[in-house]
Amino acid sequence: MSNYKYKLSSIKAFAFDVDGVFTDGTVLATDSGDLLRCHNAKDGFAVRMAILNDYPVAIITGGSSNSIINRFKLVGIDREDIYLGSHYKIPDFLDFCDRHKIRPDEVLFMGDDIPDIGILKECGLATCPSDAVNEVKEICEYISGFPGGKGCVRDVIEQVLKIQEKWSANPEAYSG
Repeated sequence: MSNYKYKLSSIKAFAFDVDGVFTDGTVLATDSGDLLRCHNAKDGFAVRMAILNDYPVAIITGGSSNSIINRFKLVGIDREDIYLGSHYKIPDFLDFCDRHKIRPDEVLFMGDDIPDIGILKECGLATCPSDAVNEVKEICEYISGFPGGKGCVRDVIEQVLKIQEKWSANPEAYSG
């Protein structure tokens, strides 16, 4: 693992997997077939903070539940930046970069499992939760001290915004 901190100042966008990153990886299936996930509110707030500071944010997930769309639209992610059913994720990642006119090396990506490895090798800063699979940990430049669903998203967003002097403890800064 290299010293990732020097890359924080060049990050212009974020992209994330969902299950195992925003959640602890548990998916509950109801009798009607709905899939239920628990999300950490602090992670959601950090995403909102990034968006209010003009960072594009993408969700690139193999999941395909409408609850994913609803959760991330609630924190301000544009529907076009929510990629569902993404099993080979690089084309969706590159589409996100192209649409926002950013280079892949300007994007921090956080993933936790084998389907995320392609983007982790392509992005500017490869990150993962503390409980990611070993194959992911081996290629990430930063492993959060937090597991999936327990603040790892907040951890990386907060680090970027702080180093770029865009983090604020003033609640009025996030009322938009």
